[in-house]
Amino acid sequence: MTLDWRDWIVLIATLLAIVGYGTWKTRNSRTAQDYIKGGNSTKWWTIGLSVMATQASAITFLSTTGQAFSDGMGFVQFYFGLPIAMVIICLVFIPLYHRLKVYTAYEFLENRFDLKTRSLAAILFLIQRGLAAGITIFAPAIILSIVLDINIIYLNIIIGVLVIIYTVSGGTKAVTVTQKQQMFVIFAGMLAALFIILNLIPEDVSFTKALDIAGASGRMEVLDFSFDLENRYTVWTGIIGGTFLMLSYFGTDQSQVQRYLSGKSMKEMQMGLIFNGLLKVPMQFFILLVGVMVFVFYQFNPAPLNFIDASTETVLASEYGEDYRALQDKQNTLFLQKKELSMKLAKTDDELVRKELQALDDVDRANRLESKFLIKKAIDPEYTSEYNTLKAEVERLKTNPESEAYITKSEELEDLYKDAAKDTQTNDRDYMFIRFVLNNLPVGLIGLLLAVILSAAMSSTASEINALATITSIDLYGRNLKEEKGDTHMVTATKWFTLGWGIIAIIIACFANLAENLIQLVNIIGSIFYGNVLGIFLLAFFFKYIKANAVFVGALITQVIIVIGWWFDWMPYLWLNLFGCVLVIIIAHILQIFNKNK
Repeated sequence: MTLDWRDWIVLIATLLAIVGYGTWKTRNSRTAQDYIKGGNSTKWWTIGLSVMATQASAITFLSTTGQAFSDGMGFVQFYFGLPIAMVIICLVFIPLYHRLKVYTAYEFLENRFDLKTRSLAAILFLIQRGLAAGITIFAPAIILSIVLDINIIYLNIIIGVLVIIYTVSGGTKAVTVTQKQQMFVIFAGMLAALFIILNLIPEDVSFTKALDIAGASGRMEVLDFSFDLENRYTVWTGIIGGTFLMLSYFGTDQSQVQRYLSGKSMKEMQMGLIFNGLLKVPMQFFILLVGVMVFVFYQFNPAPLNFIDASTETVLASEYGEDYRALQDKQNTLFLQKKELSMKLAKTDDELVRKELQALDDVDRANRLESKFLIKKAIDPEYTSEYNTLKAEVERLKTNPESEAYITKSEELEDLYKDAAKDTQTNDRDYMFIRFVLNNLPVGLIGLLLAVILSAAMSSTASEINALATITSIDLYGRNLKEEKGDTHMVTATKWFTLGWGIIAIIIACFANLAENLIQLVNIIGSIFYGNVLGIFLLAFFFKYIKANAVFVGALITQVIIVIGWWFDWMPYLWLNLFGCVLVIIIAHILQIFNKNK
């Protein structure tokens, strides 16, 4: 799709204004105090917006809306532990960091344990956040490159360079002041999008009726109190697993810690985090609601079987083209039935209509899964061969349907069929919202929504490379210098590290691959490392008799176990945060007792 010139003006002007403002506003950051801690001049509401902007990457808007479109509002449970974590951090972490006047969270670990423990925690941070920085660039770039027909390498470089310009120039303060502007753009854009969506829905369908239609298709099921470990998002995973994830992320991840360490006082830091805790869950609820309203829009307007146009073109040109066209015809008939039932439900609260609509939604899901299967077969001959071989095996064994071999092979065939939905060229969740924006929003607002996505990518990436450079400069480079260097040297070194990490993030983005869902990928990467790091900090805070060697060895063992557990899918990834935290505490205790007895 070719953007209207007015959209290009809105998009480019918004991004250049943010970059220019950040560079100009922080042009005099010359001391380490100014460059790394923002001169300790940030007010609480700016801290709150900066903390939110750091977490709200482009993935938030692309993937969260797609998540709501496909599965509904349940993902909001992921954030239920955040307010709890904010209170704990305000009471425990911030007073300690403020009293010690640290530049990074990991300085405290050396005071409590030793240099190697500090370095290990810093390196774990660099690994996971370095990967995440590349993903936050890659996520919007891969999608925008397809919908705007721009080479993804160029987009990766453009996003990365824009971020590098103001982050290198002004450091932490530049990141903070630009994030304030970026959050205003994000809020304005998402509010405008919701307003337009509601106006595109038929006049007879009020907002409450739209929610009712979404609810009939299972999209308004917010709370799940089940204890099913196969379910990633429940109240319990959010409160328990989410609390541990958020504690580690906001309490020990330098990309967040650096945001509030720039506060004018301890009170400003605490108020900033409480502000974030009060606003974050409603913000995520609102973003999910936008995705649900897009779902309602498509109950009255035709939606493609797959939102990735290139994939649709590929399958239509393949030997499976006729099968795909037949599926499109079935979907068109299904759409007319759903539209009629949706209008009925908007006029009458009929339980029978509600059940019929739910049944049609189940057919819709099945059709979309079948479309992904056909696309996968069209683009991957090896997958087709594997599927055909397994299918032939099942056909051969079905003469004895009670046999273990038949049951096992049938399950493998079903799993292989479902795996088609996870492929880069079939998984279209992250494309849904941007396709809706480009196809249905008015000129000018399209440019603003694209600016929202790119602003979010820039804000989170800036925080990440700023934190990566700070950790590298303070915890590794500066700490291991043989002689102390002055402010000028450390600021210059941090600028070079910022540039270096910015380039690394661009390189990672250029070689990245899409996961099943981008927002899940970022959270999975965090969950692999965060629980271990949080456990190290809790050992430092509350277990004074545990010594450095026990913690260091325990952390190494824990990290290996966590990676193995994730690889073999022992549990939903959110539980890895709790598991890693508890595991490192237990292992450190065992090692300390063993060392004492020895």
